[in-house]
Amino acid sequence: MRRPCIEIDIEKIKHNANYLVNYCGEKGIEIMGVTKGVCAYLPVVQAMLEGGVKKLGDSRIQNIMALREAGVENPIYLIRIPMISEAQDVVYYADGSLNSEIDVIKALAREAKKIGKVHKVILMVDVGDLREGVMPEDVLDVVGEILNLEGIEFEGLGTNVGCYGAILPSYENTKILVDLAANIEKKYGIKVKTISGGNTATLSLIERGKLPEGVNQLRVGEGILLGTDVTNFRKVPGTVQDTMKLKTEVIEVKVKPSYPIGEIGRDAFGNIPVYEDKGPMRRAIVALGKQDCRIEGLKPVDDRMEILGASSDHMILDVTKCPEIKVGDVIEFNVDYAAMLSLMTSGYVEKVVIR
Repeated sequence: MRRPCIEIDIEKIKHNANYLVNYCGEKGIEIMGVTKGVCAYLPVVQAMLEGGVKKLGDSRIQNIMALREAGVENPIYLIRIPMISEAQDVVYYADGSLNSEIDVIKALAREAKKIGKVHKVILMVDVGDLREGVMPEDVLDVVGEILNLEGIEFEGLGTNVGCYGAILPSYENTKILVDLAANIEKKYGIKVKTISGGNTATLSLIERGKLPEGVNQLRVGEGILLGTDVTNFRKVPGTVQDTMKLKTEVIEVKVKPSYPIGEIGRDAFGNIPVYEDKGPMRRAIVALGKQDCRIEGLKPVDDRMEILGASSDHMILDVTKCPEIKVGDVIEFNVDYAAMLSLMTSGYVEKVVIR
């Protein structure tokens, strides 16, 4: 086995998917399984599907294309606003997409007409996080434009919170979608099929009985993949969290000063580091760096160790309390969502499935 590697427990991910699909399903809420966190890694996607997920979402058309080429036939949505330049591929490979720009939707309509398809559109509404989305006061007019396009089916409304502005989901900001859907139905005489009320963070509203009636879809990645909700800083009830572990190999162990010797300038990433002089320290280096992973998202399984920092290719640990550590040993880390995302994206990190 090559190292570094990320070990993925498929059965635990399947458990998380199954629990959330059933828990939300009892309340009339569909789970779209979001695969972007693992770059649509096929064994993980299959675990989601085996866990009961029927519909998938990913932010990269390349990942959706790979899933189609692997034979995945389930509905798949592009959950990042499409680029006009990729409209042809989006229509061909994805059943639907999340959108906020009418010019993009028109491009999708043109491509859909060319190949005789109908592409589903969920119009995103900005309820305060200030990432993607039409402002609420403009939604009715934009929907009117969408309804006049051939090759496009207006499926419903969606929103996103917690990813950019760190705005938490609430009854009030989620109910904006429900109220808008009612206004759309009244004005245009249509049924709004889908109200996509957010992501993993919105699960907390269901648990507290605060999700507005009418929301019938959540787009869940982190809650399935890791059993966590980083926005609310919590573990998702009913799920397991030890689904993935990073394994690295020690390439150097030496006692060195804890404070660098010489004049301090900027590091390789342009930052001016700050150090505390703790005296001589037993330091281990593992073969992993910032090119592979968001180091801040790692936590050693052995809590006697501490991550001191990293360069592009080397991560340095304080192993003073671990006298047994030697060159060639394997050190394990728990990962958060950001670390998982970077590790799964890195071509230098081996992906290993365990059952």
